[in-house]
Amino acid sequence: MKQIYQFKPDEIDQIISRFGQNFYEKVLQALEVYADRWRLTSFQLVPSYSANLVFTCHAAKYGDAVLKIGGVSSGETLAEFHALSEYKGRRFCSVFEADMEHGILLEERVVPGIALRHENSLERRLEVFCSLYRDLHVAPADSERYPTYAGWVTNITNYMSTRTDCSNLYAYMKKAQKLCLSLSAMYPQQLLLHGDLHHDNILLGADGAYTIIDPKGVLGDPIFDVPRFILNEFEEGITLKLEEKINTIIRILEQSLRIPNAVLRQCLYIETAMAACWTVESGATYDRYAQLAEEVAFAERLMEL
Repeated sequence: MKQIYQFKPDEIDQIISRFGQNFYEKVLQALEVYADRWRLTSFQLVPSYSANLVFTCHAAKYGDAVLKIGGVSSGETLAEFHALSEYKGRRFCSVFEADMEHGILLEERVVPGIALRHENSLERRLEVFCSLYRDLHVAPADSERYPTYAGWVTNITNYMSTRTDCSNLYAYMKKAQKLCLSLSAMYPQQLLLHGDLHHDNILLGADGAYTIIDPKGVLGDPIFDVPRFILNEFEEGITLKLEEKINTIIRILEQSLRIPNAVLRQCLYIETAMAACWTVESGATYDRYAQLAEEVAFAERLMEL
């Protein structure tokens, strides 16, 4: 087999640890097949090891590109493909090629691709987020292709009910589920959401405009696409300064997006609880649980202000 990319030993260990030996062998074969099929060169591994294995590369036909090889769930890769196809490049990166039978995507690479996280001005970060968020959400061509946000909440709540080692997080998640059902009754739209719309998925292009990448492809009301951004403004340690910062962010978002203050706080609580529980599901060690619970408790306090 021709060696398209020379994996470092630690990269091989990470891939096998995350996805398994069979997947690593799939990757070796896929690199050879799609390098030839789509005329790809200059592979570099992006060390994220999340739902996909991701490489930057150069495509003879398209230029700078990103190759994604579906890992943990081909369903996530399929939802991303459908979401990007429906947005047709509007504020999102484009899909160049796809082989969804095998969970393979070739997408536009945003260059230089500086994440919004690196913008020092909070005011500017919020301005960019709000400009992208407004009128972003569309009705899906086929709702059966996508999971729902409420379904996400229900699934992780059900999972946490099986854990006996973090009952406090389960209690938080049950409260979040109840809130989500209540908000979903008040805000019943089933539009196509990004599902993970935060700083690292908003990248600066060469033209000075920001582009959105990596949609999860999930259905719900647009209010549920706001809290992940707020959550990613959390900092190391829960402090009074952080509380003041998050309160400021919520006030600005309320004014800019016309979403009630109380609703934004409830959405943030739901997202914080879900993120903490997903971290547990992903294999967080017991010594992380206290920190995770502290973050959810902080979001709960913010909700009650």
